[in-house]
Formats: sequence, C-alpha cells, structure tokens
Amino acid sequence: MSFDSLGLAPALLRALAEYGYTQATPIQAAAIPAALEGHDLLAAAQTGTGKTAAFALPLLQKLSTSGQTMTRRPRALILTPTRELAAQIHDNMRSYGKHIQVSATTIFGGVSMGPQINALRRGVDVVIATPGRLMDHMQQRTLDLSAVETLVLDEADRMLDMGFLPALKRILQSVPKRRQTLLFSATFAPAIKTLAMEFMHNPKEISVSAPNTVTTLVSHQVHPVDAARKRDLLLHVLSQDSRRQTLVFSRTKHGADKLVTYLNASGLRSAAIHGNKSQNARTRALSDFKSGRVTVLVATDIAARGIDIEQLPIVINFDLPSVAEDYVHRIGRTGRAGMEGLALSLVSHDESGLLYDIRKLLKQEIAITAVTGFEPSAPLRIDAGAPRPKQGGGGQRQPRQGKPSGSARPNGYAAQGRGEHAAGNQRRRSSHRPAAKA
Repeated sequence: MSFDSLGLAPALLRALAEYGYTQATPIQAAAIPAALEGHDLLAAAQTGTGKTAAFALPLLQKLSTSGQTMTRRPRALILTPTRELAAQIHDNMRSYGKHIQVSATTIFGGVSMGPQINALRRGVDVVIATPGRLMDHMQQRTLDLSAVETLVLDEADRMLDMGFLPALKRILQSVPKRRQTLLFSATFAPAIKTLAMEFMHNPKEISVSAPNTVTTLVSHQVHPVDAARKRDLLLHVLSQDSRRQTLVFSRTKHGADKLVTYLNASGLRSAAIHGNKSQNARTRALSDFKSGRVTVLVATDIAARGIDIEQLPIVINFDLPSVAEDYVHRIGRTGRAGMEGLALSLVSHDESGLLYDIRKLLKQEIAITAVTGFEPSAPLRIDAGAPRPKQGGGGQRQPRQGKPSGSARPNGYAAQGRGEHAAGNQRRRSSHRPAAKA
C-alpha cells in the first residue's frame, strides 16, 4: 500500500519520498490510519517490520497540526527499553520530520543528566526515554509530564522482561488520563494484555503476523561444534569474507569482550556492545559498524536492541539464547528491506535443548551441517530431553539477580539511570513471566 493513501500530511510524504520510501509495510498500513483517527492501539510487531514509522508518522502529524503550547512541556512520550533503540527512534523521527517544526530529545542513562535537563528547560515536543533515566528526572522534578497527549510504549514485552513493570506503572500514573496510547509489542503475552486493560481505552488490536514468526527471507543453519572449538569455527566462518558485515551474539558481556579480543588479535576488525560499555563507547562501536570501519559487531541481547541496518547479510549466534523467543529478536536484524539474510548458529552438545526449543517455536526444521575439520565429538540431541547449559557452566549463562523489591525501580537499579542495564541482566526462565515478577 502506498503512503499516499494513508492520510499523511504532504510534508511527511515529501520526507519519505526523499528517502525512497513509497510503499508502507503491513504494520504501517494497518496502524497509521487508526492512530491518525485517535484510537489507542495494541499492535503486535516484530523487529524489522517498520514499526517505528507506524507510530512516529502519525505522532509527528498530530504534533505538527495541533499547535504548540506556550510552556513547551512535552506533548508526547515514547518509552523504549534501551539506549540504542531510543537513539534509533530519535534519528528516524528527525528524518521523517525534517520538513515540520517538531522538536525531540532523548533521555537515557550512561550519560550526564545536565544536557538532558537543559533540553527539557528549553522546551521540547517529544521525549524518547528509557524507564530508568526517566524515573530519575521525575524524582528530581526536572521533567513535567502533565501535558502529554500521546504515549508510546515501544517493545513493551521487552520492558516487562527487563523488570520495568513497577516503573512503567509509576510513569503511566504520572501522565494525563486523557491521552492516546500506542503500545507495540512482539507478542500479546498475558502481562501485555493486563497492562493494556489497566491503562488503555478500548484499544484497537493490530497483528499483521502470528507471534514469533520470522521473515521467509531468512535462511536458518546450524553448525554443530564442541564448545572448546567455537571460537576457531567462528573465525573460520568470518574469514570466508572478512569484508562482510556480521552481527555476532554472545550470551554474556564477558564472553563478548573475550570474543572481540580474540577476533582483533586474529586480524578481524571487531567491536563489542553491551551494558557495561559507556554510552560513548556503545555509540562509537555502532557507528563504526554501520560505516564499515568495523566489520564484526559482538553484542548481547539487551544491547543489540536498536541496531537497525537494512542490508545486514548475516547474524551469527555464537551462543544460543537462553529463551527461544530471543532467537526471533536476534535474527530480525537480517532479512530486511526485501534482502535475503542468513541466521547461523554455532551449537555445542550442551545447547541441544536450547536448539530444540527454538525449532519448536519456529515450527520448522533448521539445517544442521558440520564443517569439515570442526566435527563435534558428540552429536546434537534434537529432542525434548536434550541437555541445556547449566547455571554458571562455562560462563554461558548470566546469573540471576534478585527479584524487584516492589519499589518503582527494579532490583539492582543504580543511581544516574543505569537501571535499564542492571535490570536487563536478569535472565528469564520464560518470556511469559507473570507481570508481578517482571
């Protein structure tokens, strides 16, 4: 469907055309008209489906046509789980809104609060924030949410998984009851439904694909290998085309750093991105990866949110994720914009159970091909009783932290907005944990 048929303003259509965007994706075609009509939305959208434009375009149109308030208090709030995703949304909104007068700023941890406070004092139309740092501003009274007309919850399921439910409830209670709420989530898990029933007004449900489905443009492949030889096999695979941009997923931050050290020593330009990195280091690594100065980016699941590269040809799972649904999120970084992609997983015998979970979730077979010279000493077991990595075994799984204390911040939350990373280190047993324990 053409963007011209969705009721968007000429200034927005002009910006889209300048970037070569003419046809709307299914989620955009379904969500934009409903949002323009003022409905609350409960939308199921995977990464890579164009969901940012699905809420950003109607939001920009609403703000540009409703006039500006004298106080310049924020009229829209976008909540998102990570710094990288907040920055990505900000970049997209600047591109879409280049021909209209709407101002936006990002609020996230890992950087000084000073510039954020100054931006808020000058006045801004849209705040794009992570829950942890937003709570800091609310408690220090440097942010007034009383004029918010539109609230967007992006990747709501991930925010619940990261332990932000108490913070979300505090934030939702601080914005006006008369508002439009747009909630985007990869799944309509029970906790998402509960949140929607509590804080939304007769939302329209939009789902353009079944939960946890992946694009048919992505091919899936597994290389079985002994855990001790994974690094060597990774180097072998990467060396087939050292100029190819590759995103590699590690289950732990320490593991990501070790991989980068090994790859750099082997002559491959690589960088790591995870929660222990400073914001400047994370921004620099992502920028270097997008520009091609770095060809291999090693990331953890939480830090990878917001990585948006249209023509990323391959994603490699050095470690399989502990939760099968995270596999879908990971490989959503490839197979975009009509381009084919490859999801390659290096799987050791003790990860057989995790591979079983992924195959069961996808409801499809995944090709298992041994690489000559790297054949495993024990075959993979692809059945319900297959082994899974043990807690703390070989550094493969991050330790679980304490449960939320019941306050507005997740357990492990540190001052100055680092909560999104402290909470993000909590490993999930299931993606459908009850809301009270999120």
